[in-house]
Amino acid sequence: MIHFKRLDHVLIPIPEGKKEEARTFYSDVLGLKEVPGQHPGGALWFSIADIELHLREEAGGTYSKRHPAFEITNLEEAKRELERRGIEITYSSEIDGRQRFFFHDPFGNRFELLQFVA
Repeated sequence: MIHFKRLDHVLIPIPEGKKEEARTFYSDVLGLKEVPGQHPGGALWFSIADIELHLREEAGGTYSKRHPAFEITNLEEAKRELERRGIEITYSSEIDGRQRFFFHDPFGNRFELLQFVA
């Protein structure tokens, strides 16, 4: 069983070459605070309520890295359970202070499970 704690972030795609336009819209129009740093894939991160909104440039097409990310309390146990059920686990770039992995549901939707580490 997976012990969900909270929604951590949502990643949504933006067209290639539109990063500065997105930064202006989300910062100036919506008034979100940008989370500084060098983020995976050159993404922009913003604080929104008690979660983060991640924006990442993507080429058009059917494949997307968009996903919700859920913080859980038992990452290794969740990984073993999903693998036991035949669900493929994938990994991405590392983020300091977080362990994480990805999986897809039967319909191709991508999900991230993560756990903060000291």
